[in-house]
Amino acid sequence: MTTILVTGGTGTLGRLVTERLLADGHEVRVLSRHAQPYAVDLRKGGPGLDVAVAGVDTIVHCASSPGGGDEDAAARLIAAARRAGVRHLVYISIVGIDRVPFGYYKSKLAVERLIEESGLGWTVLRATQFHDLLARLFGILSKPPVMLLPAGVRDQPVEVAEVADRLAELALAAPPGRVEDMGGPEVRTLDSLAHAYLEATGRRRRVVSVPLWGKAYRGFRSGGHLTPRLAVGKGTFEAYLGRRFGDGRGADA
Repeated sequence: MTTILVTGGTGTLGRLVTERLLADGHEVRVLSRHAQPYAVDLRKGGPGLDVAVAGVDTIVHCASSPGGGDEDAAARLIAAARRAGVRHLVYISIVGIDRVPFGYYKSKLAVERLIEESGLGWTVLRATQFHDLLARLFGILSKPPVMLLPAGVRDQPVEVAEVADRLAELALAAPPGRVEDMGGPEVRTLDSLAHAYLEATGRRRRVVSVPLWGKAYRGFRSGGHLTPRLAVGKGTFEAYLGRRFGDGRGADA
């Protein structure tokens, strides 16, 4: 039986990875800031990290914070993994982080490099945005009467459960390094996805596309975050919305 540590194991992705590994009969430790007995803030470290990693075969690193601190967290995790003799470190990253000069993406790319240079066996999987992320974004943008969207941007959302399945599979295999990216089944304009969200949640909003500026916007507009050749996901955004919102009267995003 393999002992696996899942960082961010209470989050959207980490929780599902944990469930799949447990269902396969593996011993799984969940590391997050508040999950006992392995409550550790990777951005700060501490003796609890060595306790969590001791005796672990594989780490699936799902913990991440758009607010910053990912590089320091990864460095602490890698150091603890080395001390413990961990065999395999699996990391979930984002498609296009080397093509779109967005602050959070730059941090994810830096973490990838730390992992590649760690001396550990490693796997990196890049995925496109989760359906949940778009729903949260649209929930915020649809609060005013007019819903403003960045003009000319497309997206390729993927079902988080499918990414969890892939990560669990990779965690149980030999470390291959960077594996093929994982994209959702459809490349869609952002306004078409927004209209699907509005219909599913029963909201009436005027949708207006607004040109923006800057290198990051140009990167997104050029499709640097997309992987149409690897549209391997099956679950569509409409299927996700149907499960989450049902008859359109339960908007909670």
